[in-house]
Amino acid sequence: MSHVHIHKHEVKATNLIISIVLNLIITLAQLVGGIISGSLALISDALHNFSDVISLVFSLVAHKLSRRKASIDHTFGYKRAELIAAFTNAATLIIVAFILIYGAIERFFHPHPIGSDLVIWLALLGIVANGASVLFLKKDADHNLNMKSAYLHLLTDMMASVAVLVGGLLMKFYGWFWVDSLMTILIAIYLIVVGIDLLKSSTKMLMLFTPEEIDIKEIVREVHKIPGAGKLHHIHVWHLNEEELHLEAHLDCAEDIKMSEFNDLLHQIESCLFEKFGINHINIQPEFKKEDPKHFIVQD
Repeated sequence: MSHVHIHKHEVKATNLIISIVLNLIITLAQLVGGIISGSLALISDALHNFSDVISLVFSLVAHKLSRRKASIDHTFGYKRAELIAAFTNAATLIIVAFILIYGAIERFFHPHPIGSDLVIWLALLGIVANGASVLFLKKDADHNLNMKSAYLHLLTDMMASVAVLVGGLLMKFYGWFWVDSLMTILIAIYLIVVGIDLLKSSTKMLMLFTPEEIDIKEIVREVHKIPGAGKLHHIHVWHLNEEELHLEAHLDCAEDIKMSEFNDLLHQIESCLFEKFGINHINIQPEFKKEDPKHFIVQD
């Protein structure tokens, strides 16, 4: 297997640790405050924050595992750990959202007075703390699906705190206690939308689906343009993780060439696939007039 080296964005575990500590503080404060004030939205926000703590811990552990070197028993190392963490985080987002909706609907038909002052102050605390966490992880989220899942958890939590703040102000000045339930439902709907998108992305990578941006037929056309390359078939393209895009295939060489000549041909193919498709791990089995009834040849 050939490996084209690429620059990797180094994720900072320290930012995750700081975010975990901040979210633990918010969770405890909002849980106690929600019980005292009677605000379901505040308790929901605390529950959401607690799910953030769990997801951030998952992300931290996955980040550490993904940096472990490969071994005889784990030839790929733990590079897919971050994908599993992203999938788990997305699933928890959706589950938490449905729990919030159920509680909000029940409370909507049975509203009761809520201590709005406490709701307002704790919502502000959530905005500040989650906002800081979002800033810590923003750069890493642009380069890593696992960090993106953690970032989205925190971003939605900050938005949830904004919604709780608005609800607290409306309850304080207008006595609209039903707003607490409405804000909870809106927060939950947003969680579902974000969670489903992340769940789809991580599932596709875990299932080794061909990346959406990759056109197998276009790969074949480009390889066939290289002098000496015959028919490319038995093609598989998948993400091992976000940074590593793999291709394996069989190549029916146009002529019965030496291994040294095939090495030159392989180098041209590697350069082509990396430059035009970003494929940095390539494994090609050379063949010459080999009969194989299982051949799957993509036509130009």
